[in-house]
This record gives sequence, C-alpha cells and structure tokens, in this order.
Amino acid sequence: MSEEKSFSNTSINWYPGHMAKTKRNISDTISMVDIVIELIDSRIPFSSRIPDLAKITRNKQNIIVFNKYDLCDQVETNKWIEKYKSEGAIVVTCNSKTSNDYKKIINEVDTLMKDVNKKRMSKGLLPKKAKCLVVGVPNVGKSTLINKLAGKSITGVGNKPGVTKQMNVIKINNQMDLVDTPGILWPKFETAMVANNLASMTIIKEEVLTVENIAIHILEMLSKYYPNILKKEFGIDSYNNDEIEECFEKISKFKNIPIKGEVDYERVSLVIINSIKQEKIKSITFDRI
Repeated sequence: MSEEKSFSNTSINWYPGHMAKTKRNISDTISMVDIVIELIDSRIPFSSRIPDLAKITRNKQNIIVFNKYDLCDQVETNKWIEKYKSEGAIVVTCNSKTSNDYKKIINEVDTLMKDVNKKRMSKGLLPKKAKCLVVGVPNVGKSTLINKLAGKSITGVGNKPGVTKQMNVIKINNQMDLVDTPGILWPKFETAMVANNLASMTIIKEEVLTVENIAIHILEMLSKYYPNILKKEFGIDSYNNDEIEECFEKISKFKNIPIKGEVDYERVSLVIINSIKQEKIKSITFDRI
C-alpha cells in the first residue's frame, strides 16, 4: 500500500479524442460567439480552470461561474473570487441544482450585451442576440446549469465526467442562445496537486489515477485543512503517510467494512471518494491562495 500511495513525478497524460475535437471546434466557431461562460468547481477554483482558455477563445469576454458554491468552504473560495475580480473577471456564484442563482448569469449577459448593442445602434444596426459559449472541465455542472437556464431538461445530466459528447446550440430566450460543449481537460497535469484535486471531485475518471491515490489525497487535505470533518466522517484525528495501514484499518472499522485477514484498501478508498462524490462532505476547498 505504501508504494501505491506515492504519486509519480512525471506528468499525467489524459486527453480523450472528443476533448481535442472540442478545442478545435471552439477555435473554428469562436468568431460567432459574444460571451464565454466558464464554469469552475468552487471547491477547486484554481485546479478546475482551463489554463489556455483565453487563447482558445481569443480573449472573448468571460463570465466565471463558481458552480457548486454551496459545497465549498466559502471563506477560502471567496479569496479566489476576489483574486479573479481584481484581475478584471466577471464572477457569479451558483448552486445550479436547487436555487435561482443561474438568473444572475442571464443578468450579466444582458448587461454585457447592452454595451454591444449600443455600439450597433450607433451604427444603425439592429440589436444582436447573445451567443454564449459554455465551457468547463468534465462533471462541473454544465448540463445541470443549462437545463436550469432553459427551464426544461435539454441536456443529459450525470454525476460522472463525459456526459456531453458534442457541441450543441440551445435557445434560452429571445435575447440569448447557449453553445454547450463537452468537458475539456488539458493534455498534461504538471503538478500532482492539480491532478489529485481534479480526481477528488470526480473530474478525472477514477481509472486514470488509482482509487487508493485519490483517497489518500482526500485524507491528506482533510487532515491539513479540515480535521474536524476527518474525525466526523472517518473516525481518525489526523492522517499520516507513515501510518497508512493503521489509518485505513481505523476507517474500515469506523465505516463497518469487514476486515477479512487484511484491510480492503480499494473498498475503503471508494467510501472515501464517494463521501465527496455523493456530497456527504461539504464546506471544503482544496485550492489555497
């Protein structure tokens, strides 16, 4: 187990064909887009941003949507919000599952288009309907958000990455259309932290990194930042890489997972991962300024 938990220092390669195709399609169609709506996971507001998005979208006006805001540590995530605002970004917080926060996105689009249409009117042109490109990493909540904006179920929704497979144009109202895109990941994750943060929030499929590695990362982050959650959810006061077997044994007993000869590390790891995936653990933010 001690060997499995170590993370390779080399970059992880993870770039399915449909993601490469999506980037090409965005480049081909971006000239017709007015606004880019970028969804990120509020629990990992740095790791879930697409590094070269500005280049792909040719620096189009960008609205950053901090999705799943109800699941994050708002004190820490708000530091990222202020950072991005200080860099000139328009920021919206959103819990697209249960609230009307999505209406704030429509309001921001309307505000941006007023400026565009003032210029058009000064040239004798008719007002333009906003075409908004929705982008983000897999499983960040794009489909759920689009269904809320549209007021009906249009796109498939699933608690796993890769539900949307192709670009789709969706009419929201008379002033706004959305272009939905499959989730985008970049060819290489240069740091273990970014890769593990993405995997912890089920943005990278579990087959890419071992479940043991992902579970260990979650335990490390909870031990470092949220020891009270670690104690409540898994029955241990702290996590130490030098005591992996002991920690997993304690968690196994706390979660009533039978130990037949030795700890079922895979089963315990899945319980740890699913505690975040199923939103049993809330108020966490793994990226720090």
